Amino acid sequence: MAEMNRDAEAWPTLPLEAWRDTRDTLHMWTQIVGKIRLELTPRLNHWWEVPFYLTSRGLTTTPIPFHDRTFDATFDFIDHALIFQTNEGRTEIIPLRRRSVADFYHDVMATLQRLGIDVRIWTMPCEMRDSKPIRFEEDHQHASYDPAAAHRFWRVLLRADTILKEFRARFIGKASPVHFFWGGFDLAVTRFSGRPATLPADADSITREAYSHEVSSCGFWSGSGSLTGAAFFSYAWPEPPGFKDAQIRPASAFYSAEFKNFLLPYDDVRSAADPRAIVLEFLQSTYDAAANLGRWDRVDLERRENLESP
Repeated sequence: MAEMNRDAEAWPTLPLEAWRDTRDTLHMWTQIVGKIRLELTPRLNHWWEVPFYLTSRGLTTTPIPFHDRTFDATFDFIDHALIFQTNEGRTEIIPLRRRSVADFYHDVMATLQRLGIDVRIWTMPCEMRDSKPIRFEEDHQHASYDPAAAHRFWRVLLRADTILKEFRARFIGKASPVHFFWGGFDLAVTRFSGRPATLPADADSITREAYSHEVSSCGFWSGSGSLTGAAFFSYAWPEPPGFKDAQIRPASAFYSAEFKNFLLPYDDVRSAADPRAIVLEFLQSTYDAAANLGRWDRVDLERRENLESP
């Protein structure tokens, strides 16, 4: 019984409805900080300059350049604070509490001014699936923060981060780091076939940069739309013929036509006897489908011990 309780604690419940307001507010807060990073950091392929990374306390930007100085920003979900630190030893702390996005935005920009960091960002949120975007400085609608819910979300992200890194290690071709995209509010890692992708003629600049090459991508997402709970996801771009009909493991995983992803519900993971094993099974089987149907050169891209048996 004690072992079961430890497992349940390691994989806490995360029903979307129970923390949706906090999730939506936190999503906007991370976009504010993310857009500061986007504005000041040199552009990398596939937008790899913009994500955050998991830490033992929360999510961090890693160092951001500003002229001959650097600073970073960390969302601390243990002490519930946004912490700015500079290479000169200065620290500014903004408590994470119930407050509007507009109030948080003005506090962040004032804090940067005190640190001598002058930056302007585009204040329109991006990747809003469920609601109409409101400029940060005008958003008094999103104003929730449940510290316990934010802490649970971060703990789940830590578990997912560890598993995704283990999965990434099986691949020796080009692959992204495991990183948190504040636009989609998801944790992801991406493998590349090495071949350029053919994009639709009307693809926007963001899509052209993100999907310039063939990928198999996977990760963890808190949910949206008809997906009322968190899930692990996996997709291929471009999606090869037959991908959505591929036999995927475990049995509870399914293809979502709405999201064009395979999904493995988080509740099925946390209730499994071995959560790590079924997540890895899901990630491997969806990648196998993408790589085999897309005719990837798997011998050159994967460690020999991880190649699928004939």
